[in-house]
Amino acid sequence: MSGDLVGVWEVALSDGVHRIEFEHGTTTGKRVIYIDGKEIVRRDWMFKLVGKETFNVGSAATKATINIDAVSGFAYEYTLEINGKSLKTYMENRSKVTNTWLLNLDGIDCRVVLEKDTMDIWCNGQKMETAGEFVEDGTETHFTLSDHDCCIKAVSSGKRRDGIIHTLLVDGTEIAETTE
Repeated sequence: MSGDLVGVWEVALSDGVHRIEFEHGTTTGKRVIYIDGKEIVRRDWMFKLVGKETFNVGSAATKATINIDAVSGFAYEYTLEINGKSLKTYMENRSKVTNTWLLNLDGIDCRVVLEKDTMDIWCNGQKMETAGEFVEDGTETHFTLSDHDCCIKAVSSGKRRDGIIHTLLVDGTEIAETTE
């Protein structure tokens, strides 16, 4: 990486946390985007120093855009949008539509993500095979992590405002949810 690094963002998606780095050479017009250390976009000799660079992030090819705006003189501002929303708004929204748990199983750190709208479950970037069933007080979605039986229980909170409460159980033990 050169001295033209102007922006670094951490974006939490269902398949993991991705690091986006952006280089902008204001004298050469160069634009380079790295995701998780891998170069995905390179443009040399761009005469227009402001504008947008759009690309995809993660296994679901989530749309991301870096906006380059002139602030004053030769100062620039760089903002990242995910799916057309500012990173802050996207992450606030995301916390409403996903649940995330971080745990260590057999010495391996695991990041389990539940997408509430689809009930898809991801672990460390892999979409898990699941089996769902209705139970007396809600639903249970079963899956396996290495040799561990896992289950996400969905039960009504009894309060309209709180909605449905999702709980991860690994070998019958409840795991505390993480806020990203």
